[in-house]
Amino acid sequence: MSTAATRPRPAERRLPGDVDMWVMVLGDLFFFGCYFVTYMVFRAQSVDEFTAAQRHLNVGIGVVNTVVLLTSSLFAALAVIAVREGEPRHARRLLLATGACGVLFTLVKVYEWQAKIGQGHTMSDEFFSFYYVLTGVHLAHLALGLLILGVAFRELGPLRARRATIVEQGVLFWHMIDLLWVVIFALLYLMR
Repeated sequence: MSTAATRPRPAERRLPGDVDMWVMVLGDLFFFGCYFVTYMVFRAQSVDEFTAAQRHLNVGIGVVNTVVLLTSSLFAALAVIAVREGEPRHARRLLLATGACGVLFTLVKVYEWQAKIGQGHTMSDEFFSFYYVLTGVHLAHLALGLLILGVAFRELGPLRARRATIVEQGVLFWHMIDLLWVVIFALLYLMR
């Protein structure tokens, strides 16, 4: 019969990543939150104009990019599980798949920008100024996320320490990018 003293202790619960990454993520979420509120204020003042401009966006492209990012987040989460289970090679492949999805998202976004600019939708239109800035700042964060995932990928190399916390931090940042895109997609493409 086991006593409290001999029972194994439950695994300690902790947040993934470290405090610095959480501060960065929460700061970015605050920044984007302010921008979302600003967008909503301007939209409320010109509902008809914003709704008319939104009709020029291709919801199908937005859906494709949403699926691509959600898939990338699944790969990223599986990479964390793999590294925690001591499978760094598998985790590296999953991080590569995550990065490939990020590159695909970027290519689709650049294609969409080119199409919209080609149709004459520029920063001179109030809705499209929000569109380009919101998606552009998001894309810059995605590029930073790819860089961070690259650091995590390198950390899992054969001659490295293979610290799970580095991978967790990269994936934490990546999930923030995913979350922000879902909100941007809803605001710009779906809200009527």
